Amino acid sequence: MTRTVLRGARWPGDVAFEDGLITAVGVVPALDGDVVIACDGDLLTPGLVNTHHHFYQWLTRGWAVDSTLFGWLQTLYPVWARLSPEDVEAAARVALAELALSGCTTAADHHYLVPGGDDSVFDAIAAAARSIGIRTHIARGSMDLGESRGGLPPDSVVEDLDAILASTEAVHARLHDGEMLFVTAAPCSPFSVTPELMRETAALGRRLGIRLHTHLAETLDEERDSLARFGKRPLELLDDLGWIDSDVWVAHGIHFSDREVVRLGEARTGVAHCPSSNSRLGAGIARVRDLVAAGVPVGLGVDGVASNEIGTLMPELRMALFLARQRDLDPTAFLPVDALALGTVGGAACLGRSDIGLLEPGLRADLVVWPGDDVADVLDPLAALVLGPERSARHVLVGGEYVVRDGHLTGADLPTLRADLTRRARRLWPD
Repeated sequence: MTRTVLRGARWPGDVAFEDGLITAVGVVPALDGDVVIACDGDLLTPGLVNTHHHFYQWLTRGWAVDSTLFGWLQTLYPVWARLSPEDVEAAARVALAELALSGCTTAADHHYLVPGGDDSVFDAIAAAARSIGIRTHIARGSMDLGESRGGLPPDSVVEDLDAILASTEAVHARLHDGEMLFVTAAPCSPFSVTPELMRETAALGRRLGIRLHTHLAETLDEERDSLARFGKRPLELLDDLGWIDSDVWVAHGIHFSDREVVRLGEARTGVAHCPSSNSRLGAGIARVRDLVAAGVPVGLGVDGVASNEIGTLMPELRMALFLARQRDLDPTAFLPVDALALGTVGGAACLGRSDIGLLEPGLRADLVVWPGDDVADVLDPLAALVLGPERSARHVLVGGEYVVRDGHLTGADLPTLRADLTRRARRLWPD
């Protein structure tokens, strides 16, 4: 096989790869026959890992901008109920395209709204992922607790428990390939599903050998709801249902007690930190520094762009750093290298991946080249990346293959994708 060398990067030096895997990092002596990608003065990182997203929400950016989570959901549930699989595919194409252009090579999508039980929506997400070319963890989400039974979502958007379980197994059988597409089992949240669904999904996921995902401890409203219905805090409820374990990662994880932080660390249950969405909804600031210190795998998530209208992962690096410092009132609490770790190796750990997230020989050649010309005067290259001007990737490679080349997608035309999305989104606007 021909070796490719990314040569001349300011940080961390050269990177060579062959047959989709990294073979050398640092000073890489030239060999006859090398294919060289010139990266003079640029910055080179592992591909960013997005641990929590809702691709379909690209259709509803800018709605309910003055709402807390529960009010925001109640506004949008009826709108989302009108989406077709074709709508979701259009949204997923834009979501994945924007992620790729911002240096993301692996993304986890939590899709929990399946009107009419039509699970072809997951095939639509998979088709979008194949067209853009980044690794995608598709969470077969679900809700079975409608308003009539004390849940938050309207009855029109929930499904039957047995149908959810059968669909999850079927979606896994037809889409999971362990290379580019990964299926996870993901009931939506404690306030939209029954305890029975949580238990049965955990059992199914462990039988299939796939990871589990859900929202947890995102707001104080959720905490009050859990105490009122079950007499337990959200984490205690999930722990009793078998959900606090090393094959699970949860989204948000803001409102944890000291004891709960320790419990998560003992169990090695991951947390997807979504700083921009949490700030937009006024939900709170996650205890990221405490979680990491306790041994909890912590990654970054964009969350849905109906609560984070940017939709890319790079701004989350900066927001994670800023909020960690604000929470502790300490500028030493979180450094650029810590933020990058959340966005790469921390995210990989949440997804149960040891093959991505670091620039090390033997790992997959999921790589990002960031333009460095406008920050060549910045003393610390990681400060330039995390704290410097907003930037898009110059090149993005997944398994050594270009997904973004010279700032452009190789598998899609973004303006065309955006035009299709806009037409579909405006159909949903109020009269």
